[in-house]
Amino acid sequence: MNDDVEEAVAAAFHEEWGQVVATLIRVTGDWDLAEECAQDAFAQALDRWRRDGVPRRPGAWLTTTARNRALDVLRREAVGARKLREVAVLARDEEPYDPYGPYDPEFDHESGVRDDRLRLIFTCCHPALPIEARVALTLRTLAGLTTPEIARAFLVPEATMAQRIVRAKRKIRNAGIPYRVPPAHLLPERTTGVLGVLYLLFNEGYAATAGADLVRTNLCAEAIRLARVLARLMPDEPEVLGLLALLLLHDARRGTRVDAAGGLVTLEDQDRTAWDTSEADEGAALLETALRRGRPGPYQIQAAIAACHTTAAMAEETDWADIAALYGELRRFVPSAVVRLNRAVAVGMSEGPDAGLALVAELEEEGELDAYHLLPATRADLLRRGGRTTEAAAAYERALELVENAAERRFLEKRLAECRSA
Repeated sequence: MNDDVEEAVAAAFHEEWGQVVATLIRVTGDWDLAEECAQDAFAQALDRWRRDGVPRRPGAWLTTTARNRALDVLRREAVGARKLREVAVLARDEEPYDPYGPYDPEFDHESGVRDDRLRLIFTCCHPALPIEARVALTLRTLAGLTTPEIARAFLVPEATMAQRIVRAKRKIRNAGIPYRVPPAHLLPERTTGVLGVLYLLFNEGYAATAGADLVRTNLCAEAIRLARVLARLMPDEPEVLGLLALLLLHDARRGTRVDAAGGLVTLEDQDRTAWDTSEADEGAALLETALRRGRPGPYQIQAAIAACHTTAAMAEETDWADIAALYGELRRFVPSAVVRLNRAVAVGMSEGPDAGLALVAELEEEGELDAYHLLPATRADLLRRGGRTTEAAAAYERALELVENAAERRFLEKRLAECRSA
């Protein structure tokens, strides 16, 4: 029974954290208090649900519990008129607050958006904040990712990321940045940050940086849901359509990325007949619509790369030369070492392992990806494909020193064993 309750609380955290925190931020205006009370609600759930059973709507229970906790804190701290007014706002309804109910008393009439989570993203992505802080703060508050997880996603030290998040919260508080979706004429200045948030949110769900599971389905679904809301809000913005297309094209094969035991299945070994064709078709159609606008951008290019994979009936039919060219184009928009590493893979597949290894060697010499496990893992795979199994084994050993995700670790261990026995 205890295991069942712990699983229910863990599932509720993954599915409801963003909604609970977003709601509390709206009604209290205090980001730290919102996170603190949300954490307290989840802690209470462990005890209360063991005693009373798991509620029918865990999210509503958690939000009401966290809201009541916030009310208690504000009452104790109510020393001035402003705090007293906040308490009055929180306490105005006699019925327990239900964020999932049919009536939303905080409907955003200016933007026409009801979604607290989308408001949270736009607040975090205010142009007054540095772009890295915008994305990091949203991943922390919306997705409940830990500071170490976000630091790994950005390839920066944990202390650096913690400082960014603290400074971003302070800036929002001191500058009085409003908690709302901005009017239409202000949307473009927030678009880059919002798209970056949704992209990283999906990536964390699609390939978790740490933990037992490779895929966190709830994060993928939430990123796609919010991308759809954004596409309805900005239907003429090709990069918004490009991002939604990219997420759908990747999500179409999410179910084949792990086997029944939770092990990683590489793209070339996935059962393509099990891919979600409706998602793939929708993604391809959205990409075509976006490209017709004649304003290419990084998400459209990445969606085109994903489409190269989903349209190949067999792995052997993948047009790796086209993918390599697309990564070269992507570098114009995103001149990052990770993009160059992905291009190295495509070059290695289209021109041979040695060509890819030459590009990997350049990245190794520069040192920017020294702590990124996929750099030695890529080197290992290219060496393995070239028949250099002894060197490949050494590279796999280095990748295993860096990897955080358990499913990826098992896959690398399997490849290492194959190289050692060759």
